[in-house]
Amino acid sequence: MPIQLTEENKRKIPHAYLIKLQTVYDSLKSAERKAADFVLSQSDFFVNATITEAAEQAECSEATFVRLAKRLGYSGYPEMKAVFSEETYLDKTTPYNDIGAQDEPLEVMAKVFKSSIQALTDTLQIIDKDEYTKALKTIDQAHKILFCGVGDAFAVIRSGYQKFLRMGMDVQASADMDVQLICLANMSAGDVMIVVSHSGRTKNILDVVKYARNKGIIIIAITNYAVSPLVKNADIVLLTSAFTEHMSGEIMSKRVTQLCVLESLYINLLLINGTDFKNQLSKSNGALEVNKF
Repeated sequence: MPIQLTEENKRKIPHAYLIKLQTVYDSLKSAERKAADFVLSQSDFFVNATITEAAEQAECSEATFVRLAKRLGYSGYPEMKAVFSEETYLDKTTPYNDIGAQDEPLEVMAKVFKSSIQALTDTLQIIDKDEYTKALKTIDQAHKILFCGVGDAFAVIRSGYQKFLRMGMDVQASADMDVQLICLANMSAGDVMIVVSHSGRTKNILDVVKYARNKGIIIIAITNYAVSPLVKNADIVLLTSAFTEHMSGEIMSKRVTQLCVLESLYINLLLINGTDFKNQLSKSNGALEVNKF
C-alpha cells in the first residue's frame, strides 16, 4: 500500500488519483513506487513541476514518471499532473476512520451511508468497461454457472444466485468447498464460475479456482485488488473500489459494490434475452406468491 499520508497531505491528493494508485501500487516496480510516493508526499511541488524537475527531486528518471502515469491509466505525465490542478476533487473523507464515541447516532448513520456511496462512485469510475462487456457476453452464453464465495461474500453470491435462478438459468452456489468442487466436477469447459472475493487472497477460494481452470471453466472475478492471486488465475476481472478502512476491518461498502455489479449484470441479461427471461421471471414470481398472504 502507498505511504501513510498526513491529514494535510490527504486533502491535497485528488481522490480519483488515489484510488487508481491503491489499485496498482503493489504491482509497481521499485522506481515507480518511489515516484508514486514522491507525488503523494510532495504534491505541492509536483503540481507545479516539469517532468524533469519532478524526476530530479524524486531521484528517478523521467521515463519512470511516464511509466507510472500509464500504469494509472493516464496518457502521460501532463495528464497525470493535470488531475492535481483541478479545482474540484471528489470528497476524500474516510468516514469509518472518523467514527468515534463522540458521534451522534444520526451522524454515524450518515457516515456509513457516505462510505458506500463513495465506494459505488469509485467503482463506476474504475471498472474496466471492456471486461464488463466481456463478462456479460460470457455469462449470457454459458450453459452452467457456479457462484463461489465464502464468509460474508457468500451473502453476495447468494443474491446473485437467486436472481439468475429466477431467470431460469442453470446456476449453483455454495459456501462449502466440497460442494463447490462437486459442482465443478459436473461442469464442462466453457461453463462459468463467478468468484467474489474482496482481497483475492482467500486460500480455499483459490484452490477451487485452480481446479476450475484445469477443467477449462471460465473464471470471472469480482475483487478489489488488481494485483492478487485471484486476478492472476481469472479470465475476466471486474474491479471494485472500496478502500475505506472500518475500525474492525470489515465494511459494508465493499459488499455493496459487489452486489451492484451482479445486479447490473442481471438487469442486462434480462434486457438481452427479452421475452424468454421475462416469461421465466414471471413464472418464478408467480410461484413465490404461494409463500405470501
